[in-house]
Amino acid sequence: MTETEFLQWVRGPLFDIATIIMVAGIIVRILQILLLGRKRNLAEAKGSAAAAGLRTIITRSVPDRNTYRRSAFTLTTGYVFHIGLFVVIFLFAPHILVFQDLLNISWPALSTPVVDATSVITMLALIAVLIHRLIDPVKRFLSGFQDYLAWLVTFLPLITGYIAFHRLAPPAPTMIAIHILSVELLMVLFPFTKLAHAFTLFISRWYNGAISGYRGVRS
Repeated sequence: MTETEFLQWVRGPLFDIATIIMVAGIIVRILQILLLGRKRNLAEAKGSAAAAGLRTIITRSVPDRNTYRRSAFTLTTGYVFHIGLFVVIFLFAPHILVFQDLLNISWPALSTPVVDATSVITMLALIAVLIHRLIDPVKRFLSGFQDYLAWLVTFLPLITGYIAFHRLAPPAPTMIAIHILSVELLMVLFPFTKLAHAFTLFISRWYNGAISGYRGVRS
């Protein structure tokens, strides 16, 4: 198999397989949550569950002052690399073309220098998070294999994409293929690891807020 054929295989059949696994995995995870089942609440509603659920999603996404004081480093680096990932994935012109091919929709892209700088900042934030996890005794004790795996499969697409874009490791087709492979690894593992918090996070926050709101309690 030549470099070009390998790249076409990675961009074609393998990407399709990874997409199917990711979508199917997400559907299964959501169904698992929805089908857990809970007893019917027979108590009289004292507030709006839906409104409270939405409010909790918003309020829990912004840390209060005391929480930020206790965990300033973790919260700051967390917001930096999450926002950075969003920018790199969804606002880089070549990535938008991928979404356009898949979903037939597109949106404006940020300039390449901005996305490039964002990718560097995001990688630095991820490295800082890893170092802090390794040197902090509590976080190191609480960390397991999945935590480090989630970090690795998140970091790999960034570093391989940066290397491929700047042509730091020839040949270019092979490096692009490696980058796409790292993305596909992320896609396959996404629904089955802690990375799934990207969507389960909002479900759990809404549920907790809705339960409190139904009881007339502010979450």
